[in-house]
Amino acid sequence: MLQMQDIRSLTRDELHAQLIAWGEPAYRVDQILNWLYRHHATDWSVMTNLPRALRDKLGSRFTLNRLELVRLQGAADETRKFLWRLPDGALIESVLIPANPALYGEPADRHTLCVSTQVGCAYGCRFCASGLGGWKRNLEPFEIVEQVIAVERWHRESAGPTPTDRLVDNLVIMGMGEPLANYDNLMRALRILNAPWGGRIGARRITISTSGLVPGIRKLAEEPEQFRLAISLHGATDTVRSRLMPVNRKYPLAELVAALQYYQERKGRMLTFEYILIAGVNDGLEQVPPLAALARRLHAKVNLIPYNPVDGLPWRRPDPATCDAFLNALKRAGVTATLRREKGTDIDAACGQLRLRTLQELDPGSQPANATPPRP
Repeated sequence: MLQMQDIRSLTRDELHAQLIAWGEPAYRVDQILNWLYRHHATDWSVMTNLPRALRDKLGSRFTLNRLELVRLQGAADETRKFLWRLPDGALIESVLIPANPALYGEPADRHTLCVSTQVGCAYGCRFCASGLGGWKRNLEPFEIVEQVIAVERWHRESAGPTPTDRLVDNLVIMGMGEPLANYDNLMRALRILNAPWGGRIGARRITISTSGLVPGIRKLAEEPEQFRLAISLHGATDTVRSRLMPVNRKYPLAELVAALQYYQERKGRMLTFEYILIAGVNDGLEQVPPLAALARRLHAKVNLIPYNPVDGLPWRRPDPATCDAFLNALKRAGVTATLRREKGTDIDAACGQLRLRTLQELDPGSQPANATPPRP
């Protein structure tokens, strides 16, 4: 039996080839894409400018799944956290972040959507809620794409703008999961979201964040698109980084730096180091010199993020004075640095926390259990 594929995992060329095989005129391609990516259609029946016979063929060959909104949390600063149920019942999160100057190198972000790429995470960063329930599976391309479409759909349904209005201007691929561990599905999804017939989001408005998967960074360096790259660093020495991030034992800083140098040689793009400030772990001023040296060596901007506490984890958020002192020390060392005045602190802002809380509510007796992780 032919396995049903969601139509939003297809490129324009693949859809065109299918329609030609069916004997359909080429102009039907743009009609279908318009329904999918402009009108955010979730049912074949609404595609009224398509013949009924074509709609029936599409429905028999492809799925058109819609993410189900399970919970929506809103913060006073207008940050919105979405908990979605996937077609197989698994839960993932997306976070909509309101205007924030220079979040990832743009002069000003209007609305940035933080997107997930996996159900859970296998890399076990000690401070993160995403991996507490283990890794379950990779997201399919349409499940990555649909997070963006679903937020646009929610915006349209709740705010009632005209069909030409859009909400999401920028994407940050740093939600649940390690993006580069789902490389092929991620790249297919991003090309759909970047395409003029798809999401129409410029490549330089899309930032891929990785915990430091060296082979994926080197592979990304060979891609033609100018996506931005951010590194979840959180420690500028192997001692500190290995304490927080097990991935550093497989790909220590020397290997990571070599891969980033290769990336810059190929791309000529400024990098971003994400550095979560955790009280008593990596927020001391003695951490500034190695971080500054690394940032200068790699021509990287440092984005400081005060830690969002996670239930069940021991880490604490530094006080504002400590965060400001760290920021000022970096600037005095000649580093371009920003301190994110964290969005969404009055909701389950830490990545994966809303999903974990919901799973525990649905099954109070359950305990997080790690599934078998993919090989890095």
